[in-house]
Amino acid sequence: MQPAAVLGQPLTLKNGSTLPNRIAKSALSETLGSASLRVTPRLITLYKHWAAGGSGLLVTGNVMIDRRHIGEPNNVVLEDDRDMDLLRQWARAGQSAGGQIWMQLNHPGKQAPVVINSAPIAPSALPLKPELKRFFAVPRAMTEDDIQDVILRFARAAALAQQAGFDGVQIHAAHGYLISQFLSPLHNKRDDQWGGDISNRMRLVLEVYRAMRAATGPGFNIGIKMNSADFQRGGFDEGDATTVAKALAAEGIDLIEISGGSYETPALVTGNTGKVKDSTRQREAYFLEFAETLRKEVTVPLMVTGGFRSASGMAEAVTSGACDMIGLGRPLCVEPDLPQRLLAGEDVHSIVRPIRTGVKAIDKLALMEVAWYERQIHRMSKGKNPRRQDQGFWSLLDVMLLVSYRGLFNRIGKLRA
Repeated sequence: MQPAAVLGQPLTLKNGSTLPNRIAKSALSETLGSASLRVTPRLITLYKHWAAGGSGLLVTGNVMIDRRHIGEPNNVVLEDDRDMDLLRQWARAGQSAGGQIWMQLNHPGKQAPVVINSAPIAPSALPLKPELKRFFAVPRAMTEDDIQDVILRFARAAALAQQAGFDGVQIHAAHGYLISQFLSPLHNKRDDQWGGDISNRMRLVLEVYRAMRAATGPGFNIGIKMNSADFQRGGFDEGDATTVAKALAAEGIDLIEISGGSYETPALVTGNTGKVKDSTRQREAYFLEFAETLRKEVTVPLMVTGGFRSASGMAEAVTSGACDMIGLGRPLCVEPDLPQRLLAGEDVHSIVRPIRTGVKAIDKLALMEVAWYERQIHRMSKGKNPRRQDQGFWSLLDVMLLVSYRGLFNRIGKLRA
């Protein structure tokens, strides 16, 4: 089959819900909430733009479940129905071209900059690695009441998303945020029922899923984004990931998205690394080998995100059976119509490549790369087309002209003081 025919196949989930094709926009943090962390019309404009691009599934950026704990300035927080009208418009915008839209729900745990939150919570009172200590406060170890509150907040947010008309929700359990912290033996040193071996470390994500399912019913889509590994010695590994995925599959989860990395291993989140195996480079996707291993253990649909660039690479991943959905992030920041062109049969190849300034200290940071793509998201939210990817100095200048992160964080910190 030609790539367009492969990628254009619908995918019916276990609960009977059908995604019209195999291309998904993976979650990208939009930072388009208001200063008071509420939904804004710019999100509606943005998702109409992305919906028109042809993806069968759009996953929103991380919507936070607790306004006391956000990961970035201008996150959206969902705690009640005060923004229900705008939430409904957001859902309809994502569905406007026939695809589905799922809301990603998240809690940052200790991955919240100190200027935003000087008193974060986490499974254990352990800081991030030494290089990040000046930017992130040492967290307080969560009490049993804290844990139960987080579970209830995830469930409440899922029910509100369903009420607003979203087709589903996705639990963010990857990239070093709170649920990922519970899963990691490096960050979770608890000696109670929430820590220890993987059966205890995965207790939180299972309880979150169960509470969300009870709050929404069997017909509502619930997926998860989880790491294949956190790529740190002694951390969450592929064996742990397989155990968690099998447990969630047995519970009835609808879709598992595979990713990897955290703030402590940012190159694996941004893709801005030269250390890529030849086999990965040839097959494009960073986490496809783990997906192939996991496919032998579970029948739940799998989505792989990270590294896909060509029509042939995407189609081969689906045809091989390694995954069922292709997740795209950065490519859709610069070419939002890429899915439409893929499905039309064009032999396209994404223009995305690592942004390099030639300044080693800058090129190692995830911040500049992430901020540049965020800039393109903001352009689309204003009804403008994104810029094609510049290289080096011009990309850095674009980001510097957009925002001074130090000034932005300080301003938000003062607002929250």
